[in-house]
Amino acid sequence: MLERHISRVAKCRIPYAKTDSERVQFSSSHESVAVTPVVVVMPGKHPARQTRTRIFWNRGWEKVPQIYSFAWLARLEASPIPRLTPPDGLRYVLVKVNPKTISYRPIQKISVIGLGKLGSCIAATFAERGFDVLGVDIDAEKVRRINDGLPPVEEPLLARTITAGRKRLRATQDHREAVATGLSFFIPPSSSLPDGSFTNEFLLRAMQPIAAAVREKGKRGHLFVCNSTTTPGAVDSVLKPMLEREIGGVCGRDFGLCYNPEFIALGNVVNGLLEPDMVLIGESDPASGAALEKVYKKFNRNKPYIARMSIVSAELAKISLNSYITMKISFTNQLRIIAERFPGTDIHAILDAIGSDSRIGRKYLRAGLSYGGPCFPRDNRLLAYSARQKGVEAPMAEASDRVNQLANVDLFQTVKAMVKPTDTVAVLGLSYKPDTYITEESAGLALAQQLKRAGYRVVVHDFGAKPENAPSVHEFEYLHDIAALRQGGDIKLAVICCPWPQYHKVKFATGIKVFSPWKL
Repeated sequence: MLERHISRVAKCRIPYAKTDSERVQFSSSHESVAVTPVVVVMPGKHPARQTRTRIFWNRGWEKVPQIYSFAWLARLEASPIPRLTPPDGLRYVLVKVNPKTISYRPIQKISVIGLGKLGSCIAATFAERGFDVLGVDIDAEKVRRINDGLPPVEEPLLARTITAGRKRLRATQDHREAVATGLSFFIPPSSSLPDGSFTNEFLLRAMQPIAAAVREKGKRGHLFVCNSTTTPGAVDSVLKPMLEREIGGVCGRDFGLCYNPEFIALGNVVNGLLEPDMVLIGESDPASGAALEKVYKKFNRNKPYIARMSIVSAELAKISLNSYITMKISFTNQLRIIAERFPGTDIHAILDAIGSDSRIGRKYLRAGLSYGGPCFPRDNRLLAYSARQKGVEAPMAEASDRVNQLANVDLFQTVKAMVKPTDTVAVLGLSYKPDTYITEESAGLALAQQLKRAGYRVVVHDFGAKPENAPSVHEFEYLHDIAALRQGGDIKLAVICCPWPQYHKVKFATGIKVFSPWKL
């Protein structure tokens, strides 16, 4: 009897898909490779309204009278169930659910490949939140510092976070050890190319040995998560084929792949990771996206919006979000430059008024200088590049970049008009924002370089960027003691290029003119 077969298989609660595109996410102690799930549809007196569905685990059950697709299941509610006569005479319709969907057990062990500014913070925060974390990096010094309970990079709260999760955090140079974890985050550098696109070289180097180790171990169900910014389409066209080739399997069946960029600000990375506004997940398949979503629901201290979508949608969403912010910053700089030409205007009052409109808001609507750092300029150019690759233009992204460069030129011309060619200028604030030492594409660095090329003597200072952690500082005379500005010396003009709040308390000698576009 068919009922006897049913009684011998384990019942399991599984949501069944109503369309061909949906896949069932399995939740069972059994390995999905060895167990085939079966849906048993039991019609009542009125099949269109009273269809009951039971799902069982089937091991070697061969007496299946007929196999139907998901599309047929979707029509059950609108059409009668056909009359079938199985071998035992009972009226059952059996539908085999797609057995190729990957299954995940709850993920407790994770690995983080790349222990730089973001990777080290991801590793530390996940350990603090109760996950067992393995950090992987080719830099022996970073590995040593993690294992000694020390931060490998400078970032507020990182040292404290490492200490809090030290029992669950260790690091290694051996990529193969990551196979023992259920999920691997990949955060290697993603350098920009001259055309605006991002290189995949470092991601490929980081992923390849782990993929090879997964194949060697015969492991199924490892989840690869790319956190580094990629050119839209690169994950599907470059990273996924490499993983399938190295693992010898199919993405979504033998392993999972997600794109999961972080929206954090250097100087506030720890809190930004733990309490984000949004978690963006690009998924190769629903099961992989759901597995990563469960990880974040356990990890985040708040309850952020979790946006799940296709991988290429997430790649485009990431750079578009940053491009929108750069557009807002460039608008304020454009308005500031215009307002300065009208006597009696107050740009801060103007922006306060504009920002009070709920359709606009005050975030990033602040008079200042050009945007910089490792994300905003590059992501904005990447959006323009991606548009060109598809034969369309991105004039707003391109305009934001032009206005940003115009802001740097305008600052140089303003400063140049305030001093003589023989004067010494102090550029205060080389980092692109407070609470970090990163000077990449910062307004202060751009000004210092332009002044030096024009023949001025330039003295620089920053509360974060110093000769020992910022190589770009070495080309200038560094002012180690900010208190020296009380004496003045040869310095005729001090330009505040980064709004560190400490500059508000600096006492300047009477002979030094101070210029700042910021409302400190």
